[in-house]
Amino acid sequence: MREIVLDTETTGFKPEEGHRLVEIGCIELVNHVATGERFHVYLNPERDMPAEAFAVHGLSSDFLADKPLFNDVAAEFVAFIGDAPLVIHNAAFDMTFLNWELKIAGYPTMPKERAIDTLLMARQKFPGSPASLDALCKRFGVDNAGRTLHGALLDAQLLAEVYLELRGGRQAGLALASGPVNKGGVASVRIDRPFREARIFALSAEETAAHGELLKKLKSPLWLAE
Repeated sequence: MREIVLDTETTGFKPEEGHRLVEIGCIELVNHVATGERFHVYLNPERDMPAEAFAVHGLSSDFLADKPLFNDVAAEFVAFIGDAPLVIHNAAFDMTFLNWELKIAGYPTMPKERAIDTLLMARQKFPGSPASLDALCKRFGVDNAGRTLHGALLDAQLLAEVYLELRGGRQAGLALASGPVNKGGVASVRIDRPFREARIFALSAEETAAHGELLKKLKSPLWLAE
């Protein structure tokens, strides 16, 4: 099963107010294991960078000035994600921006059902507890020491580890043995044990005599009933 863990950075909160994508980071998972394949790009938003957004991700207008437009990388992005489910933290935010940019570039938009929202997963699994990416990294012991600022690729890498923990831990789907697979899709496990002869526990003459003496001391023992 192929999934894409995805994160974005933007100039603000709402594309309808003129805000744009400035970074996309994607990590490929196959059967919940990172393959090493990734998609990462910085984008020129063709506008200024608000101070509030710069404080979050540190991407300045000068840095982004020579970066490609979304239109320039749209085909590569669409080819990379294919039709795989998208694992996103707070999926509504990222999907809104991605669909806005895809529509402008002349590509079909993506249904919201395509996204697996790890924020909702965390809130369902730990109701009432903090569910930010940093909070989940702390809960699961995922090292996020390098996350001084938000970054789409780094956040996607951290989210991939958090997602695996939310699904049940690092051994989810782990094959315990190689070999034939049964109808349920589970690998059969064969354990070879050395052959042992059956043991015979026979009473000695002394043990038999002692048992007889004990029975004589009992009143109407069942062992002597005819």
